[in-house]
Amino acid sequence: MRITVSAGMVAAALLLAGCSTGNQLSSGGQNVRFVEDKPGAECQLLGTATGEQSNWLSGQHGEEGGSMRGAANELRNNAAAMGGNVLYGVTSPGQNLLSSFVPTASKMVGQVYKCPN
Repeated sequence: MRITVSAGMVAAALLLAGCSTGNQLSSGGQNVRFVEDKPGAECQLLGTATGEQSNWLSGQHGEEGGSMRGAANELRNNAAAMGGNVLYGVTSPGQNLLSSFVPTASKMVGQVYKCPN
């Protein structure tokens, strides 16, 4: 009986740990960079991308900067999928005082550009 309960607790912990992992940066996403200055005329605006990471199990301050890191990774991955390599004007809508205390989802939105290397 005792072994069964312990095995069940270990299995539940592993399942929960698997759910709390963040978005992984793809090889294409690694080539996307954030910029503060608006890209010049040599760059083409492709559109807007979003990235989101749930905080329900991982919390705000988890591994590698928590859910904001996961949202940034997904944003970069999505920008790469659009053919972009630059993100400009990135914001985090919905981040407020409540999200500091309650594990809400982190979201990032930015304009995607394709610029010459």
